[in-house]
Amino acid sequence: MKRLLADQVQLTKYRAVRSQVFNLLQVQDFAGVQRLLSDTHLRQRCRERAHQLLARLFNIEVETHQIKTKLHEFASTADAVIDYLRNKVLTPYAPHFEISNEIATTADPVDLLLTIFDDRYHRKVRFEAKRKLVLMNLAGAIDQRERETDIESRFSSFLSFLNDFVWSPQMRIGEHRPAYLLSEHDPVDYRCTRVQVIDMDAANDLELAPGQRLTFVKRRLFRPGNKDIPVYVSVRKKDPPAKVLKLLRKNEKNPAVAVDDELGLMAVLDGRAEVTRFVEHLTKAAVRSGVLMTLEDISDTLSGGGYAAESTGSSSDTPMMKFFARLGDARVEFIIHTNQSYLDYHHRHGVSHDEYEVRRIFDSGVAEFLFPKDIYQLDMLDLRERQVARYRDHGA
Repeated sequence: MKRLLADQVQLTKYRAVRSQVFNLLQVQDFAGVQRLLSDTHLRQRCRERAHQLLARLFNIEVETHQIKTKLHEFASTADAVIDYLRNKVLTPYAPHFEISNEIATTADPVDLLLTIFDDRYHRKVRFEAKRKLVLMNLAGAIDQRERETDIESRFSSFLSFLNDFVWSPQMRIGEHRPAYLLSEHDPVDYRCTRVQVIDMDAANDLELAPGQRLTFVKRRLFRPGNKDIPVYVSVRKKDPPAKVLKLLRKNEKNPAVAVDDELGLMAVLDGRAEVTRFVEHLTKAAVRSGVLMTLEDISDTLSGGGYAAESTGSSSDTPMMKFFARLGDARVEFIIHTNQSYLDYHHRHGVSHDEYEVRRIFDSGVAEFLFPKDIYQLDMLDLRERQVARYRDHGA
């Protein structure tokens, strides 16, 4: 308390959090919290009142029994954030970060909150209860934002636009042309030095030389004139766990401010000329659909040069074209590669997306925030270097 009183900002934050805890639990002091720990009937009544308060906080307009289901969804998203990091960025150390059984099986906010105040639980369990509440709060804000912006409907409309106006009418919806990228890579930093497209028959008969890779791509076709041009396309709607991580990286609680790339498309074309034709084809397709497409925040390093990397952990040497396309009520992030830059995006040291994923989780402070050293006994700076080296070894 002496330390809090010496720092007015921290004191104000402490009082705000304490007030929020007491209001949610509907108690007047910490003695009231202790009564909830020992009285199961009192705790059940507290849960019912808290569920109604949380439903109003996140604008959940459903029946009482459905509020509990919604809170369970938020808890599942919170667990999914930790599981994603364990299974991707922290794979070799996954057992160290496994969620305690007591927390993994608890989804009710009141039970999680009371766990923090229950001395019977180990310090790690109490920390994980607090962490899960923080992540559930972000998941609730994201769910509210998605309902308000009707993201599912906008994603469906974007897919319909692509199928109706962008892809070649000679192909059925969802039809692809399989191919392989045969690439050669520099032995030092594994940048792509040469790439050619080959068909499946040629790939089956091929014996790879040292430094060569074979990458499978399923390509669609678009027709800007009287000739079809192939393009590998990946369309995505950012899922709730990814949005939670982005809010943490940006140190932001409002998804409307921090998450500006809910809808995204990555396209890979044979060369620079095809990239230019694809962008022109997109804008003309939008006009044919009755909408004017505007391109915003354009950056282009496909022909060399660098860009001002704003995201923590990103490399200014990453070759790509990137922009946001405003299409009606949708704002879609486009990332466009040539075959060569796409392979660099996956394998080149210092540039690859796997390395970027590691750097941005560690350098933004998210790893230390979610897995503090005094709880998990692991040095995040050391883990960062080990994981970057691991991805470079796997890439080569």
